[in-house]
Amino acid sequence: MNVSMNGIVKSFGANDVLRNVDFSVKGGEICALLGENGAGKSTLMNILGGVIRPDQGTILLDGKKHAFHSPAQSLDAGIAFIHQELNLINDLPVYENMFIGREKRKLGFIDHQGELEETRALFSQLGIEIAPETPVSALDASYKQIVEISRALMMKASIIIMDEPTTSLTDPEIERVFDMLRTLKKQDVGIIFISHKLREVMEICDTYAVLRDGVLVSSGEVKDTSIAQLSRDMVGHDVRTAPLGRIDAIGEEALRLEKLTLEPYFRNVSLSVHFGEVLGVTGLLGDGRSELFRAVFGDLNGYRGRVVLEARPVQIKSIRHALRLGIGYLPRNRKENAIIKDMDILDNGTIVRYKKCKRLGLISRKKQLESFDKQKKELLIKMGDPSDPISSLSGGNQQKVVLAKWLMTEPKILILDNPTQGVDVGAKEEIYDIILRLAKRGVAVVVLSNEAQEIIRVCDRALVMYHGDVVSEVFGCTMNEQNIMRLATGG
Repeated sequence: MNVSMNGIVKSFGANDVLRNVDFSVKGGEICALLGENGAGKSTLMNILGGVIRPDQGTILLDGKKHAFHSPAQSLDAGIAFIHQELNLINDLPVYENMFIGREKRKLGFIDHQGELEETRALFSQLGIEIAPETPVSALDASYKQIVEISRALMMKASIIIMDEPTTSLTDPEIERVFDMLRTLKKQDVGIIFISHKLREVMEICDTYAVLRDGVLVSSGEVKDTSIAQLSRDMVGHDVRTAPLGRIDAIGEEALRLEKLTLEPYFRNVSLSVHFGEVLGVTGLLGDGRSELFRAVFGDLNGYRGRVVLEARPVQIKSIRHALRLGIGYLPRNRKENAIIKDMDILDNGTIVRYKKCKRLGLISRKKQLESFDKQKKELLIKMGDPSDPISSLSGGNQQKVVLAKWLMTEPKILILDNPTQGVDVGAKEEIYDIILRLAKRGVAVVVLSNEAQEIIRVCDRALVMYHGDVVSEVFGCTMNEQNIMRLATGG
């Protein structure tokens, strides 16, 4: 099936989100849909997926005009939308997940045997080595993605929209999903691939379309472009790629770990970070770095070894204790661990300062606004009213609100776990600038990231972990992508 969206216009109040956008994808093609957070990608795909209706424009499927009033109508037409938060039930086996909402029935009862056989036949056709009886909870993230894709095919989807499908995957898991996408191409399925990871776009996609501020600014074949050009199209100017070298003086030792061990996550880890320094800790997902610093932050207990803070041994017993000691921690996976979806922007950005925002025993909205306004200006947070839901912001601006929350604690040591996960190239640069400003003020910053390029760009030096062990320190000319990857894979 071929899809063509022509002259799509959509506004929300005075905000023009899409302005006369043309977009198309063919069967047997993987098309990258690119743009900064807030560029209009989600709105365009929500129109194609039947979630919202355009103000103007037409949708053609194989040349025939369609108008979708609901996601069900879009799905019935052969378009499936796989969202970043997968819609699977962990407690059910794979084959039952394949038929949720459209269960097979026989004599009035759910036909489990029929569902099992149909799932097994589809998996065999696609070369998927998953037993249909397996509980979804037993699958890793890549196989969950594959189950979602298979379910879309079970619903006779000819076009599949994938929103940031590799955000939480390891390199081997990404390759497993890519193998699945290549199989779908051969079966004439069209795939719309939404991603901020431009290297993946260059590897897996055939065509691309770039939105900026609601306008289609470029499109074409991937083989005719480059990462630098795509970045330039997305943000409207050249994006810096060189390491952000600094000449600021490094201060006294802020934090030292001595033979810290907490099985099965990490063992015998010794390291130090100084005031005014940006220390990177990298490796592959599952290397133990997040658990290591969750222990430092009081979120994982039971470790052995010593934590020395400003030359004084401490036993950090809780998150509250860590905060009192001047340690802040921005966790990985913003949507699950960092923002509170039911709270507005202001409450998300000031929750750690509630005690200082009280007046006569009640939280003062005025004091909250005064505290948040400074961070809003300094971090260049693009937002509407502070009482708007946090979900109204782009991913990059949500991340800045979370960062603002921790900066309000005035930390001496700030741990940032994958600080730019799920944000676009422009927002990444802004977050890097924030990190360097913090270091210049004397904050000891620890950046945990599995992106070697990010470590090289922003860190003074880095430690590489492998299966819970620190295997090497890299800096200067040894802090390059090839060396980091070799060490991170146990080489």
